[in-house]
Amino acid sequence: MAAEIAHLQHHLQQSQQQISQLEQLFAGQRAAFRGHSMPSAEQRLQWLKALSQMLSSEREALIKAISQDFSNRSADETLLAEIMPSLQNIHYASKHLKKWMKPSRRAVGLAFQPASAKVVYQPLGVVGVIVPWNYPLFLAMGPLIGALAAGNRVMLKMSESTPATSQLVKELLAKIFPEDLVCVALGEAEVGAAFSKLPFDHLLFTGATSIGKHVMRAAAENLTPVTLELGGKSPVIISADVPLTDAAERIAFGKTLNAGQTCVAPDYVLVPRNRVEGFVAAYSKVVTQFYPKLKDNPDYTAIINERQLQRLKGLLSDAENKGAKVINLYPEDQGRRLPQALVLQVNDDMQIMQDEIFGPLLPIVPYDSLEQAFTYINDRPRPLALYYFGYNKAEQQRVLSETHSGGVCLNDTMLHVAQDDMPFGGVGPSGMGHYHGHEGFKTFSHAKSTFVKQRFNAARMIYPPYGKALQKLVYKLFIR
Repeated sequence: MAAEIAHLQHHLQQSQQQISQLEQLFAGQRAAFRGHSMPSAEQRLQWLKALSQMLSSEREALIKAISQDFSNRSADETLLAEIMPSLQNIHYASKHLKKWMKPSRRAVGLAFQPASAKVVYQPLGVVGVIVPWNYPLFLAMGPLIGALAAGNRVMLKMSESTPATSQLVKELLAKIFPEDLVCVALGEAEVGAAFSKLPFDHLLFTGATSIGKHVMRAAAENLTPVTLELGGKSPVIISADVPLTDAAERIAFGKTLNAGQTCVAPDYVLVPRNRVEGFVAAYSKVVTQFYPKLKDNPDYTAIINERQLQRLKGLLSDAENKGAKVINLYPEDQGRRLPQALVLQVNDDMQIMQDEIFGPLLPIVPYDSLEQAFTYINDRPRPLALYYFGYNKAEQQRVLSETHSGGVCLNDTMLHVAQDDMPFGGVGPSGMGHYHGHEGFKTFSHAKSTFVKQRFNAARMIYPPYGKALQKLVYKLFIR
């Protein structure tokens, strides 16, 4: 008991020190921004170049740290889903930055001439980013790139569930940026809560919807604008005539990447009732071709920690106890490498159909008409992504028109997130706001409306006292 009390006291003391450091770091960044509030394009490009060089030179160390946190993370998945898109994002931002920074000219009405109008994109100040554990590098770098491109100072709160990666990112960023430009905060939930209470000029959170509510509530105390990248149950619709092998292959890639621990992973599949058996066979064949075995397979990523593993096993047990049929695609677990599983005969009472799965479990929901599939989706909270498989263009248009989601892929999964020239974000319970590419630059900038007049002032004709002939002429010309 004495040892437990001592441990708790040490933990509390450490958290208090980390929270105090947070406040000091924030004050330092705010002061630095006030001294240099409009960095030049050349300065911003230099920051992005330094970040790119660091990611390239340290990629092996980053791969190793991420794999250590997961107990096994496929090196290729880290390259494909974290390092490569981060580098591409930097390249895209660097290529377009000067264009983004140019003031946008706007029209001035005839009644207000002579004058000019423009929108000037000004850095917000100090941006806070709360990073989740599932893609600890990409989901730190993406917001960081957008915020730096927009000329801001940035504080990152890394996840306590990825200690090796978080510590390495902190050390690597400290080598290329002063802490009053970019800094990393580490710590448990108490530090995360304190981080979200800082009076940032913008706060971006990626994570669970339940935590997002707390983050938004804390930010509201400071009227801090937030971007929330949440999740939800992203559905897949299989059409009546799409080749099942085409669909199964692309769905399997989206569901097996990072062992399904992806916010835009397919969460469940709506399949025409007469095609369920065929889809199960096609999907099972593809997955076992991707991963012929689990044991000692470096390509198959593990579940991040024991708590998440037990949560996923609990979803399966709950479903089976309530009548679901579970098809495990592999005979047994291999440590935290949880086998891919299909779950049939599901219903809304099952926890697996209520919670975002965030793992390698895929429920199958049969449907009898496309209208029924749309109703099923629209009766539920709006998801972060929606996927449709079918080559009929009229049906594709119906999917786009008759459903709501943060983003859509037609005949693919997840790859919309990798497009630098498209915004990424949710809608309703799956999030608010966008970033990536130009939208990221605008999210982290203040669009300042600027109206300019010189010596001549035609507006004098509408000044009081009212009732003058010129005023009556203005009314006749412009109020019709």
